[in-house]
Amino acid sequence: MNMIRRSTLPALAGLVLAGAASAADLPPRVAPPPPPIPPAFTWTGFYIGANAGYGFRGGASTYADPTYGTVTESKSGNGFFGGGQVGYNYQFTPGSGWVLGAEADFQGTTFGRRGDGTIGATPYYGVSPSLDWFGTVRGRVGYALDRWLVYGTGGFAYGGGGASPYAGAYSYTLPDTTRLGYAVGGGVEYALTEKISVKVEGLYVDLGKRGAGATAYDAAVPAYYGTGRSESGFGLVRGGLNWRF
Repeated sequence: MNMIRRSTLPALAGLVLAGAASAADLPPRVAPPPPPIPPAFTWTGFYIGANAGYGFRGGASTYADPTYGTVTESKSGNGFFGGGQVGYNYQFTPGSGWVLGAEADFQGTTFGRRGDGTIGATPYYGVSPSLDWFGTVRGRVGYALDRWLVYGTGGFAYGGGGASPYAGAYSYTLPDTTRLGYAVGGGVEYALTEKISVKVEGLYVDLGKRGAGATAYDAAVPAYYGTGRSESGFGLVRGGLNWRF
């Protein structure tokens, strides 16, 4: 029995040493590489989109006509509008950082008005063109927090509309159908995907205050015809959808 043990032990030791040598020849275990980190989101690029909202031009106003007395305008200037926009953003540092951009938009409106009303109990018909459309060309300055963008905006505005149906009854010079001014505001935009973002924006648009012109009276109707007193500005609240490319 002792002889068997003495002969077995060297063999077992040889097997152990051979196994250790084989294990030493194996390549070392390497941990799998971590998954790649996606690049930081950036707002840089061109975009195109659509928007819709509500405009506020104030309620009826009263003012004094120098010849015939007090004019009371009867129509509210509130209503819906919608249109499209195109623009470009440049973000200085991806992820979070300052963003500069430019945007142009064009809108059709339902809140244009000519300034119809009354002088006493007699109708007063506005001969100024209504505001059927407007547009802006604006710069944008904002700060991005990954997919969130908070920005301010301001620039040039223009607008116009069709002639009044009462324009032919007015014997004086008619106002221009196109008006120029400025727009300022701000908004918040959020990127749903790499390509699609949504925004909420508020703007104040001023197309230049137009003073009341001479008023004509037609005793045959009877009625007054005048340019009215168009308010210089209106507020807008709108939502938008942009596609970036």
